[in-house]
Amino acid sequence: MLENVKIPNHVAIILDGNGRWAKSKGMPRNYGHVQGAKTVETICEEAYKMGIQYLTVYAFSTENWNRPKDEVDALMKLLRNYLKTCLKTAEKNRMCVRILGDKTGLDNDIQARIEELEKATRNNEGLHFQIALNYGGRDEIIRAVRKAAALLAQGKMNGEEMTEEVFGRMLDTYDLPDPDLLIRTCNEQRISNFLLWQMAYTEFYFTAVSWPDFSKEELVKAIEAYNKRDRRYGLVKND
Repeated sequence: MLENVKIPNHVAIILDGNGRWAKSKGMPRNYGHVQGAKTVETICEEAYKMGIQYLTVYAFSTENWNRPKDEVDALMKLLRNYLKTCLKTAEKNRMCVRILGDKTGLDNDIQARIEELEKATRNNEGLHFQIALNYGGRDEIIRAVRKAAALLAQGKMNGEEMTEEVFGRMLDTYDLPDPDLLIRTCNEQRISNFLLWQMAYTEFYFTAVSWPDFSKEELVKAIEAYNKRDRRYGLVKND
C-alpha cells in the first residue's frame, strides 16, 4: 500500500457531512460531530505514519456561527472536551498543534485552553497539526491587510516592500508550507472560504464519503489520486 508514490507534505481537509451522517442513522447532529472528532484523531495518527508532515483541518468557520444556537453550543462544548483530549494525544504522539483563525471571537476559557495547548506542544517534532477555528479565508486576508496598514501608518514599512512573501508572513499560516492536497468529504465540491490565499496551487480531491466514515483507506485513495495529477508548473512549493 502506497509503494513508490509521492506523499504530500501538507494535506488540508474540510470535514464535511457529520450532521448528514448522523441524520442518516436517526441520531442528532451532535452525534455526528462527536464521531467526527474521533475520526480526526485516527487520521492524525495514520497521516503521520504515511509520512505526511502537516495536516490542517477545517473544524469551525466564521460562517458556522449562523447555525442554530443549540448546535453551536454543542459544538463549543465538544471543542472544550476535544482540546483536553488533544493535549493528551499530542503529548503521547509528540504532535505540534496550532490553531488558525480569529481566536478573539471564542470564549475566554477556550482561548486559555488553546494557549495552553499551543504552548505545551510548540517544540514537539511529530505531526504539525493545525485546526481552523472561527476561521474564514477572507477574514484572514482582511486581518493581514490591517496588519500591513498599521505597519505602513507607523512608517515601519513602505508599499514597495510588500511582496507575496511579506504578505504571507502576516497570515495565520505564516511559517507553514502551502497545502499540496485538499480533501473534502461528503461530495461537496467547493472550498467554502478555506485557505484562499494558500491554496492557489493545491490539488483538490472530493469524495462522497462522510467525514465520520473517512478512514485510512480513504486517505490512501486521496493520495493515490494526487499522484496521478500532472504537476509540471514551477510555482508549487515542496514539489
